[in-house]
Amino acid sequence: MDDAGRIVVSTYPERAKTRNAKRDERVSVIVLSDDWNGPWVQIDGSAEVIDAPDSVEPLVEYFRNISGEHPDWDEYRAAMLKQGKSIIRITPERWGPLSTGGFPAHLAPGS
Repeated sequence: MDDAGRIVVSTYPERAKTRNAKRDERVSVIVLSDDWNGPWVQIDGSAEVIDAPDSVEPLVEYFRNISGEHPDWDEYRAAMLKQGKSIIRITPERWGPLSTGGFPAHLAPGS
């Protein structure tokens, strides 16, 4: 989550999720628990894709929110530019179902 309460995903511009979010901003994200067969929730919202170089500062915020301070922010910014990283920011609009356990049937292995 970023400081504005959006779900953020670090990615690359050529990935399917990035292309799909650019084509249609309506997205769904499934958030799984750390347990294999644990709770999960689907969150629906609108996505904004930000490509390099505009993605660098949102990626700094992303890193800070997950890992804290980086030992060399200039190096991190340069690496994000070199890698051409993008970020997808999803503004949640609704959520559900909240499952108290069991893997989502449509994502289960072999489905």
